[in-house]
Amino acid sequence: MIELYTWSTPNGRKVSIALEELELDYTVHSINIMENEQFEPSFLKISPNNRIPAIVDTENGLSLMESGAILMYLADKTGKLMPTATDDRWRTVEWLMWQMGGPGPMLGQAHHFAHFNPGKSDYATERYVNEGKRLYGVLDRRLEGREYIVGDYSIADIAVWPWIARFEWQTIDLNDFPRVRDWYVRIAERPAVQRGYSVPNPQDIPMP
Repeated sequence: MIELYTWSTPNGRKVSIALEELELDYTVHSINIMENEQFEPSFLKISPNNRIPAIVDTENGLSLMESGAILMYLADKTGKLMPTATDDRWRTVEWLMWQMGGPGPMLGQAHHFAHFNPGKSDYATERYVNEGKRLYGVLDRRLEGREYIVGDYSIADIAVWPWIARFEWQTIDLNDFPRVRDWYVRIAERPAVQRGYSVPNPQDIPMP
């Protein structure tokens, strides 16, 4: 059993989608970041950085924070969603790290300025939206001739996809990046993705 501590954010959805895809039993604990529940001492013991998501594996007592580490752990635990061939395995890690260092923080800033605080700073909005478009371009080029980021569907796709699901918040038109759009729709149609997207709160997946 996996105890999942999460909220309805791209990082949180990575893990709930992975758990659904892997068909692992899990229990959801909602951590309402809008009410600062991530700063509760009980959650701090599980996630020292006060950020969701976090998990506890009741099989061995291991607790983990940071969505990328959790995805790698779950893939290794089940032997699924991570290639075993050396080259593809490291390519998957490479693109997982790309998400952690690029789309995650940069698109998160685009959300902050373009969606939550429009008009607050024209400079910041332009900076982060433009960087978002650059990152979409990187992904679009990567997907040329491919259905998924690395070989078969993997944790690399699961890590990136929830950030692209906020394309409206980023004021980005998915039709400007047709390979990303097609990849996004392909993944959005997966039943496990649809279930995982609604954890912990039911929501419709935005579609282009």
